[in-house]
Order: sequence, then C-alpha cells, then structure tokens
Amino acid sequence: MAGRAGQKIKLTSIDELLCVPETEGTIDIDVRAIYPFENHPFKVIDDEKMDELVESIKANGVLTPVLVRPDDEGTYEMISGHRRLHAAKRAGLFRIPAIVKEMTNDDAVIAMVDANVQREEVLPSEKAFAFRMKFDAIRHQGKGTDATLFPEGTKSNSGDIVGQSEGLTRTQVYRYIRLTELIPKLLDMVDEKRLALSVAVELSYMNKNVQQWIYEFIRENGMIKQEQIMELRKYRDDANMTQEQLINILIGSVSTTPTTKKITLNERKLHKFFPAYYSKTEMERVIFGLLEQWKQAQNSEEK
Repeated sequence: MAGRAGQKIKLTSIDELLCVPETEGTIDIDVRAIYPFENHPFKVIDDEKMDELVESIKANGVLTPVLVRPDDEGTYEMISGHRRLHAAKRAGLFRIPAIVKEMTNDDAVIAMVDANVQREEVLPSEKAFAFRMKFDAIRHQGKGTDATLFPEGTKSNSGDIVGQSEGLTRTQVYRYIRLTELIPKLLDMVDEKRLALSVAVELSYMNKNVQQWIYEFIRENGMIKQEQIMELRKYRDDANMTQEQLINILIGSVSTTPTTKKITLNERKLHKFFPAYYSKTEMERVIFGLLEQWKQAQNSEEK
C-alpha cells in the first residue's frame, strides 16, 4: 500500500475524451484564419442549443480548444469544433483556443468524423456522409480490404472499423452509407423521420429520376407501403422506366393485395338451428364439427 501512495493518478484528459491527438499545448488563433473542413457532413444550425452555447461562451469563454491542422498559407482547416467556432463568432470573440496538429488527409477525415459523430443528436444524413468519408479514408490507408463500396456479403473489414466507435455492425454502417445515394428531398424526409431508414435504403437503389417520381408520389398520395417497396425491387435495374409505369406499379401493387375476409354469423339466425338451452361454446363445437365433415367430403371428391 505504501508503494502505491507515491504513485500519481492519471486522469482522463479532455483531449482523450474528445479523441483528440496528444499535443504540447494550445494557442489562440484568429477566428478569421480558420476555414471549415472540406465537405464537412455535420450541419451547424442556429437553433436553441446553439443559442445556449453562445451564452455559455459569452459567460465563460471557449473552455474546450478546437482542433485544426495548418496549411501552407498560414491558415488552418477545422477538424473538430465547427459549432464552437460559429458560436464564438456570434459571441463576438476574435480569437479562439486551438490545438494545431499536422495530419494527413485520411487522418484528418477520421479524426473529424470520430469527434463529431459522438454528439447526442446526429441526423441520419450526417452519419451517412460521415461514415462514407471515413470508410473511403480507411480504404485509402489500406486498413480495410473491401473490393467495392456496398458489398453486404464481403469478408473485408472497413465497415467494421467504421462502426466500432458507434457500436454498429458492418451491415448497419453500409445501410447508412446507402443513404448518400438518395436525392436530397428523400434524404430530408429521413432526417425528419417521415421516411423509415429501411424504406430509404431500398429506394437508394433506384436511379435519381425514379427517386424524384417516388418523392412526388409520396407528397401527393402519402407514404408508400411495404408491398409497394417489394414490388419496386423488381425494377431496380430498369433504366427505361417511365413515370407512368412507376405510378402503375405503385398503384397496382396495392390494388392486387389480397383483402382480409371477415365473416359474421347472426346469433338470431343460428338459434333457428339449435335448442334454446345450447350455449355459445356448444354451438361452435357443432358448427366446426359439421365444417370438418364438409371439408373431408370435398377432399374425397377432388381425389
């Protein structure tokens, strides 16, 4: 016990919590010298949470440094901290604490995705493009061996690596990445929870013209059903489909759906065939017994 008393306790740093690479310290950088990450997939929105962040920065400053990488022109590309930078500008700050880290393009992509995807509320569209960027970066580094972008049965591991930090399987990662093939209007519907992820994945295999027609059909007729999705599957590779054909497919798949048959037996009419003291259970037993005899007779005639 005495030996342990002299040991220092290593606390988890803010950098480690945010998946930020170790650095010797931070510097204050002019907010005008920082530009957004190229094709940054995470939206910076002036909503209620942003207002709260602005007020917090006005009161306490930027408590957690942003992560940037330097370029050859004396400016910096933002890796992690787009929301903090935006809030700092709104709060009237001219400089912001930053960690400056030299990074390759692939390392920068992976760090950007890992830092941002940990937020409490991340839209499906944000995950989709973020996962795709990280997927491509991992493949470029040679850490994954996937032959194609969406091979659901592949033995390679890029999808596994992408999903590790989120606790997602390879298949779940690929399903999110499929969303990047949707037209923006359908993708917005996914973010707004008006279009289920499973339905959106199916629609992502249709060409862009067909997706636009499907969007218009949904807007005018309401959400499409599972049987319509299953019918559309047959036409994934049909490059010559017209809008009229699509509408006929969607309408026809519903109209041909078998309806549930409902039969109601009138109690007053049934009592004509049974003694008054027969209970409901006794009447049911007799009816099903007679039906069973009728079924056996039908089967005999068919033979």
